[in-house]
Amino acid sequence: QVQLEESGGGLVQAGGSLRLSCVASGRSFSNYAVGWFRQGPGKERESVAAIRWSGSMTYYADSMKGRFTISRDNAKNTVYLQINNLKPEDTAVYYCAAGTSIGLVRTRGDYWGQGTQVTVSS
Repeated sequence: QVQLEESGGGLVQAGGSLRLSCVASGRSFSNYAVGWFRQGPGKERESVAAIRWSGSMTYYADSMKGRFTISRDNAKNTVYLQINNLKPEDTAVYYCAAGTSIGLVRTRGDYWGQGTQVTVSS
């Protein structure tokens, strides 16, 4: 089992930045790929980005390229999502998910966190 906890969300003005963190506990986190997802109000959950267990490969959904950066620090059991130039349409609950491959966590995960709320005001 892997337990995931997201943090770093909050209320921010458009144009600002946030760094979300996904901290893992339990089984060896460094063996897992991790993906970030988001679900806005009244919207379906969508993929944001994913990273291989080693950090050597990353994936970004087409609409997320440019303002989002995923990274990880396995020594801290943490995966980060940096979001720059935030826009009101980025308002969503952001979730991280862990799985056995980057291909898997591009669309789903075996383990999920509870999410962190990001609200962007205009």
